[in-house]
Amino acid sequence: MNWIGWALLSAVFAAATAILAKIGVAGIDSNFATAIRTSVVVVFTWLIAFVARQPGTFSSPSGKTWLFLTLSGLATGLSWLCYFHALQIGPATRVAPVDKLSVPLVILLGTLFLGENLTWGKGIGALLICAGAIAVTLD
Repeated sequence: MNWIGWALLSAVFAAATAILAKIGVAGIDSNFATAIRTSVVVVFTWLIAFVARQPGTFSSPSGKTWLFLTLSGLATGLSWLCYFHALQIGPATRVAPVDKLSVPLVILLGTLFLGENLTWGKGIGALLICAGAIAVTLD
């Protein structure tokens, strides 16, 4: 399967995450709910990494790799904590589209820091995502 197939599966699972999390976070602290979810993710991903490993999978990563994966993990944790709190106090049909404003931000940051090309298609797509998030939020 190519990257588009994997990205579409990611979108399907992200949609399921929003609905399941909205139901699951009812009646408990959103930080505790995030901790439960994160614990499941940790066990599940280590299981997948072990079962599907290729030769050399568990070689020693560089210091740079450790640094950036650690920072990415911290950003993920903060994102999830904010997302679960937003789900706890707001409707999933509005929280999830606002969360997807990460897409235009990735386009901007990828252009600024990774040297990726900002094309007309990406720019228009980012603006449409922003417009869609605004339209859904104000509905």
